[in-house]
Amino acid sequence: MEIRNIAIIAHVDHGKTTLVDAMLRQVKALSKEEGERILDSGDLEKERGITILAKNTAVVWGGVKVNIVDTPGHADFGGEVERALSLVDGVLLLVDAAEGPMPQTRFVLRKALGAGLKPIVVLNKVDKKEARPDEVLSLTFDLMVELGASDDQLDFPYLYAIGREGRAWREAPKEDLSELFQTILEHIPSPRWEEGPFQLLVANLDHSPYLGRIAIGKVARGRVRKGESVAILKEDGVLSARVVAVYTHQGLERVEVEESLPGDIVAVAGVEGAEIGDTLAAQEAPEALPRLQVDEPTVALTLTANTSPFAGREGRYVTGQKLKERLLKELRTNVALQVEEVGPEVFELKGRGELHLAILLETMRREGYEFSVGQPWVLTKDGLEPYELLVVEVPQDRFGSVMEALGARRAEMVHMEVGERVRAEFVIPARALFGFRSLFLSLTGGEGLMSHTFHGYGPEAGPIPTRTTGSAVAMEAGVATAYSLNRLQERVQFFIEPGTEVYVGMIVGEHVRENDLDVNVTIAKKLTNVRAAGSDENIRLIPPRRLSLEEALAFLAEDELLEVTPKSLRLRKKVLDPSTRKRLVGR
Repeated sequence: MEIRNIAIIAHVDHGKTTLVDAMLRQVKALSKEEGERILDSGDLEKERGITILAKNTAVVWGGVKVNIVDTPGHADFGGEVERALSLVDGVLLLVDAAEGPMPQTRFVLRKALGAGLKPIVVLNKVDKKEARPDEVLSLTFDLMVELGASDDQLDFPYLYAIGREGRAWREAPKEDLSELFQTILEHIPSPRWEEGPFQLLVANLDHSPYLGRIAIGKVARGRVRKGESVAILKEDGVLSARVVAVYTHQGLERVEVEESLPGDIVAVAGVEGAEIGDTLAAQEAPEALPRLQVDEPTVALTLTANTSPFAGREGRYVTGQKLKERLLKELRTNVALQVEEVGPEVFELKGRGELHLAILLETMRREGYEFSVGQPWVLTKDGLEPYELLVVEVPQDRFGSVMEALGARRAEMVHMEVGERVRAEFVIPARALFGFRSLFLSLTGGEGLMSHTFHGYGPEAGPIPTRTTGSAVAMEAGVATAYSLNRLQERVQFFIEPGTEVYVGMIVGEHVRENDLDVNVTIAKKLTNVRAAGSDENIRLIPPRRLSLEEALAFLAEDELLEVTPKSLRLRKKVLDPSTRKRLVGR
């Protein structure tokens, strides 16, 4: 059977996963009853509406098997993108016909062009009122030229599409995706492979309680059969394993086969000890393929066992040893992550961005882990700090305040388009974006769009005022009362509500001024038999501000920690005792 291997790449929310759903429905591999965005199977993926992990599926069209890999659109999950591109021979580049190429489009396209892959451009969402497909096509071509595409890559076919309706066409509108499939068969080359002893580069891992470790990759040479012995070529040595089963993809299922097809994407079970980047090869010809190259991390944070007075109340896994085991497990599949043990129960996590690390922390939290994390920081390289390319799109009347905020954060504008909305591009230090998203949404009244991707390294930009307020810190342990919160709410925006249990050193809110403020939120109103005029006025509390995990990380100051448990996110000072803190500040 002929094979085509293709990855779908795009900016976040340009419709990759929805289009894959439509392709599966077209070949009757998915029914309407099975819902939408079926490949975004993780809870976090469904909640956030983004793809985090690259997924494999396959369809048969015109007697040709088409392996489809759905990739993340966010640069923070670039490790997933790089692994996915190692499996394929071409890419389907989706671009929103209204928004045009965005920062993440640039990121994933650069990776695809660098790997020598042939692109097919799909101008999606052409039914939008503000769609401008011809202009967006021209912008996409200009972007490819800028990214150094070859003449062959620049001679790309393109289609118009409405992904959610399962329609794509070249010239005249069609009611299905037949022209898309036909374009894939005509323009994406068959996988290159050689006759000879078996060889496969491990691009992903899975695990089965019955079959053991499962390695996923594209067969680069030869074939592999159930029961054969293979060599696992690692960076530092060679292991031996016996293949328990060989699977290929069909729709959303894995189907067991007797032997693999050359060039196919397969899952090989029973290869204990295999890691991402290793090569599986025939015992008689143990030759390694080039290992996967992943971009270096740009952001780091420190993770420790929870030491707060409430430690162990809510989590199942609370010790440093349990945290270490979980982080080592994550390293097997999260190739863009680096973990270093820098002290007893203290781990330094390095990732591709704030979101990359926040997703890991949120996943661990939901699995029952409890821990504390410190303020994130950026990783410099040869004295240079990382910069991001930031694109904002805001209503005209809101652009001035956004520009002012970015100017204070040392952003430099490199491009601007003015229409009903202003679209501007900035080069900005990566650390200046910590906490900027919530400020941006506030400045634009929720009507702004922003996205960013790694731009490169540059000279240090100097001090950047990312937070201009202090913390309100509990000075007494107990239960917060409405009476206390009401007295303090003119000076403090609270993160807690009446009835919340607090401990000494816990951050209960944001002080409106720059300095920290010690507060007692546990005072109850004294009851007497004598009533004074006006003493029984109604208490009207401003609703507390609920911080997400990313917002809490962005809020942290250098001397603060975020306590993460399965049920709660609590901010606290590293030094809980207020008098000890004051002595340290005095030094």
